[in-house]
Amino acid sequence: MAKQPTYWLTRFLILRLLGLVYFFAFLSLARQVLPLIGEHGLTPIQPFLQDVVWYRGSRWEGFKAYPSLFWVDASDALLQRLAWLGCALAVPVLLGYANAILITVLWALYMSFVHVGQIWYGYGWEIQLLETGFLAIFLCQPFDPRPFPRRAPPTVVIWLFRWLIFRIMLGAGLIKVRGDACWRDLSCLYYHYETQPIPNPLSWYAHFAPRWFHRCGVIFNHVTEIGMPWLVFGPRLARHVAGVVMLGFQIFLILSGNLSFLNYLTIVPVLACFDDELLARVLPERLVRRAAEAAQRAAPSRLQQAVAVTLAALIAFLSIAPVANLLSPGQVMNTSFGALDLVNTYGAFGSVGKVRYEIVLEGTSDETIGEATRWKPYEFLCKPGDLRRRPCVISPYQPRLDWQIWFAAMSTPKGAPWVVHLVWKLLHNDRGVLSLLANNPFPEAPPRYIRARYFRYEFAPPRSSGGAWWKRTYVDDWLYPLSIGDPRLEGFLSSYGWLSSSTKAEPRAAPLDEESP
Repeated sequence: MAKQPTYWLTRFLILRLLGLVYFFAFLSLARQVLPLIGEHGLTPIQPFLQDVVWYRGSRWEGFKAYPSLFWVDASDALLQRLAWLGCALAVPVLLGYANAILITVLWALYMSFVHVGQIWYGYGWEIQLLETGFLAIFLCQPFDPRPFPRRAPPTVVIWLFRWLIFRIMLGAGLIKVRGDACWRDLSCLYYHYETQPIPNPLSWYAHFAPRWFHRCGVIFNHVTEIGMPWLVFGPRLARHVAGVVMLGFQIFLILSGNLSFLNYLTIVPVLACFDDELLARVLPERLVRRAAEAAQRAAPSRLQQAVAVTLAALIAFLSIAPVANLLSPGQVMNTSFGALDLVNTYGAFGSVGKVRYEIVLEGTSDETIGEATRWKPYEFLCKPGDLRRRPCVISPYQPRLDWQIWFAAMSTPKGAPWVVHLVWKLLHNDRGVLSLLANNPFPEAPPRYIRARYFRYEFAPPRSSGGAWWKRTYVDDWLYPLSIGDPRLEGFLSSYGWLSSSTKAEPRAAPLDEESP
């Protein structure tokens, strides 16, 4: 009779990588939460909660729709403290020490932020972290935080991680072939490395690779995302092959872009494809020996098995809607089907932009605007701006303002009103917003005017003059020059509740969004 596989080392790796992801997720919060959703943030949390109450009818109904600790207290102090608490609690998990209580607290904390984070936390990896974190609770012992506790990892939960990676990969594969013809004619990678949200230095090299390389890359993408997921339910060798291919795929994505912590997080359920026998060949001998010793002294637990089976039944029931979505020709991606985000549907790059547009914010201290006006640009942490500035490497940390300005470039001031609020804050040299940027061209005093210009950006070809990484072409003004006291600016912001009633502009001025491109 074949020996049953064990998963002591698998659990060890899953939890440590999850700890890394949680750490960077909470670090991103701690450093950015107040300028983004704090009391004086770009999209403050209190108006958002008030809108939810109005729409849902009561605070209780709002809480049921968006469970969060911040229904009790949404102060800046609590936002900041809980974000740093999440960072601190992620450290022992990263070091290999985790139990169900600790993982539950991390899950509940992060869910509290995601549900009030608005556009800044609307990415697919937020709900993917919540689903992954929820499953990890049942991989741990209730109280024992040791890396190798008395109980073996429940095999049922390992299979639930495989079910998760199956849905992640297949969802991503299907949304591509359904969503954009370039995935079907194998041309998407001609554009992707240049037009993705935040390219890194290797993106530049990948972009100028031969066309056959890009076409092979799309084929590899389809094999990995549509073919490999089925093997995770197959025999041991098939699972290992699928795991190696999917792991290599995620590592390549990490090397060729800055997709936040998405790829690191996706590796977590990929690890469930591997068992102790395989991992023992690649991990340090000391670690392998500790896992073997734990397996010898392990005691079975009927309660643990009963909980795992109950969890599997719950996940099976909650999977009905996501599976129906996978089968639907109208498939949507990155969608939750319940308030707790326990079982979701995923996907990425269902369509690929063929052209990269960027919004560049510029300010001036000149009293009047004319041909001789001297404009100074604001630089974001990582998004393209200065043509000679090398693309950065920043993942798994996510500069969320950089990501959202990438989306704003596909819209208008009316579709991305927070950019207008950003301009208002820069006109006041707001310290919080400036902390999200790479520079402040006006350290002595705020600028008198700020404008937003619209450019097409392209990677500069190899051996281009001046050593530039980018070249750009001016398209239009995205937002005309604005200054403090401009009634159109104040009226626009007041309509979103971002200015007090005492500063509201007279209605005689034309609406800002009607005059902007």
